[in-house]
Amino acid sequence: MSAETYRDAWGIPHLRADTPRELARAQGRVTARDRAWQLEVERHRAQGTSASLLGPEALSWDRLARRARLADTARRCFTALEQKDPETAAWVRAYTDGVNEGLTETTHPTSTHPAPNHRTLTQPTPTHPAPEFARTGLAPGHWDPWTPLGVWLATHILFAGFPAKLWRQHVSTHLGPEAVALFAADGPGTAGSNGWLVSGERTTTGHALIAGDPHRFIEDPGVYQQIHLSCPEFDVVGLAVPGVPGIAHFGHTGTVAWAITNAMADYQDLYRERLRRTGAGVEALGPDGAWHRAARHTETIQVAGEDTVEVEIIETDRGPVIAGGPEGLDDGTPAALSLRYPPRVTADLGFGALLPLLRARRVADVNRALDAWAEPVNVVQAADTEGGLLHRVAGRVPVRPEANGLRPVPAWEPGHEWTGWHTPPRAGLVDGVAVMANQRGPSTPLGVEFAAPHRADRIAALLAGRERWSASDMPTIHTDTHLASATPLLDHLATLTTETTETTETTPTTPTTATTKTTEPSLTPKAAALRDRLLAWDRRMDADSADAAAYAAVRSAVVRRLAAHPALASAAVAPAYPEVLQPWLALVPRVAYALEHLLRADDLYGIDRAATVRAALEEIAGRPPAGPWGDTHRLAPWRALPDADTAHGDEPGLSGDHDCVLCTSPVPGLTDRAARGPAARYVWDLADRENSRWVVPHGASGVPGSPHHRDQQPLWLDGELAPVVTDFDRLTKESDD
Repeated sequence: MSAETYRDAWGIPHLRADTPRELARAQGRVTARDRAWQLEVERHRAQGTSASLLGPEALSWDRLARRARLADTARRCFTALEQKDPETAAWVRAYTDGVNEGLTETTHPTSTHPAPNHRTLTQPTPTHPAPEFARTGLAPGHWDPWTPLGVWLATHILFAGFPAKLWRQHVSTHLGPEAVALFAADGPGTAGSNGWLVSGERTTTGHALIAGDPHRFIEDPGVYQQIHLSCPEFDVVGLAVPGVPGIAHFGHTGTVAWAITNAMADYQDLYRERLRRTGAGVEALGPDGAWHRAARHTETIQVAGEDTVEVEIIETDRGPVIAGGPEGLDDGTPAALSLRYPPRVTADLGFGALLPLLRARRVADVNRALDAWAEPVNVVQAADTEGGLLHRVAGRVPVRPEANGLRPVPAWEPGHEWTGWHTPPRAGLVDGVAVMANQRGPSTPLGVEFAAPHRADRIAALLAGRERWSASDMPTIHTDTHLASATPLLDHLATLTTETTETTETTPTTPTTATTKTTEPSLTPKAAALRDRLLAWDRRMDADSADAAAYAAVRSAVVRRLAAHPALASAAVAPAYPEVLQPWLALVPRVAYALEHLLRADDLYGIDRAATVRAALEEIAGRPPAGPWGDTHRLAPWRALPDADTAHGDEPGLSGDHDCVLCTSPVPGLTDRAARGPAARYVWDLADRENSRWVVPHGASGVPGSPHHRDQQPLWLDGELAPVVTDFDRLTKESDD
């Protein structure tokens, strides 16, 4: 058997082999060449050992990974895969063999010579090209066959947002049950992706187009890997997840293409547990009123530069305990929470869908493959060259009472059990298009909170504005910066007056009626001028727009003032859940993401929102004039090993905002920097695959100093796309077997 590696002008790997298994091996090998440090970090995250690599800042994640039994679940899922689907298991094993081979290669990062293939390796203790290993003095570790499943699980364990249930419980307790809708329902939230399907009747070629951009934390190296996989059974281009074989989320086989967004489904439950210690271990009170033995053991976490930490692992009949224990939380609050999630229950991560997706020729094949999908739960769009179209939900969502989806439920009470699995919904197209942007849609019966409809409505409106679309037209949608969610704040600004006024309110009293006069102060000239600027603003969050920056500054000031109001003070102190869950419980981001609801509500706990907006406007008007939006709205990529010599100001300024189609997400009230954004952009053309295009935020290589480490960033910033090349005769061969 043999495998060949080619590269295009952007350094994207194109692999060709005789069999799927040898191709998987080559994919693992080339991923290790290009993303060695990233693979090392992901392996540690899956195992709950990242603190040994990254220090105490990673300890909270390691605790969650250990207590949630991520590695053990991945092992179980791989064992079940070997029994149920030995072909896929062998394919995954070949991938990890390739990763291990690639991690032992000796190529220097500045070398222009081809790397040796796996049959010519002779050095047992090589120097790895990724400079992070030299900086840390570490060597790459070994990948087990189950490691890709662990990487997948660790990457997506928080995608269903189970910590939001803690927030709903918290805010309901302190501000009343109505606060759940105010702060959560259909609010902007923190997740997002765009995707749209245009049928052949609406394109210039008569064949469908699929386009979009997944919104995730922007990491360096990137969370998606552009790749081309070819063997006699299939030939697929797409975006792979480094550390996982195949192409799961976004792919084009030449005759069929598919893409996904997060369905915003709720498929993980939290149970409040009553635990007690006995001479034999730990017991949990079950819904039958009896105490049942819980599994228990301890594990040790190594922490770079500090002492080791011991963590107690407890698992009840519901699932692993991820917070608290028999003695409660760290602050002594009597609480213990177990997490129930489908792969832990079923020993199935859905990897059985991966090979059938690569082999798909028509949408019917994609549809059948997705019946095996488990998590994360996605909305999928697909189209083929024969005119077939698909718009459906894929994934496993349990059937259980509605209360389970809202907040943690008592494990000791009956009526909160899982009783089956939902049938994933299907949907159709409207006027030849289908738009998915995490809004309420086909997955509505499966979720609780969804994204506001702004991005979806804007994409639909843009698509309706032209009769026929081509692949080259799609970046105009990818990069649209109109911010519809600005309306409530601008409406409040419009009510502010430049003159002092008196308002008379008649208030019912007993036994007579009293009249109260209130005086609204006038705006200062500077504030009035700023208000007028913002009311005339085109509502586009462009990087070079000073008006966009001024709007964002006023918005942040409003958020800070609302969050600091005494009426919300009781919700400002989060319960002592693990640090990794605290972002879901912080008040300022919650106010920021729910600002539309808070400004539009009939009443907000007696808060004078007009006065709040007026004070925020005066605050910003009193500052020196701000520069353009891109001065502060800069990319904030996550790096496992930050470069101390790289300042935040070195990162590029960005257009867009959370509710723009160009979704680059700051946290108003905290920072204008964007840690989330389009982790890739793609256009799949069913008329001609080589007319497809794509881009990632950085480049194909994860090795600093490589010519392909950052070479796609100018395209990404400008909204341009690189061509998809699939003709091997147009590629440069890197190595021969």
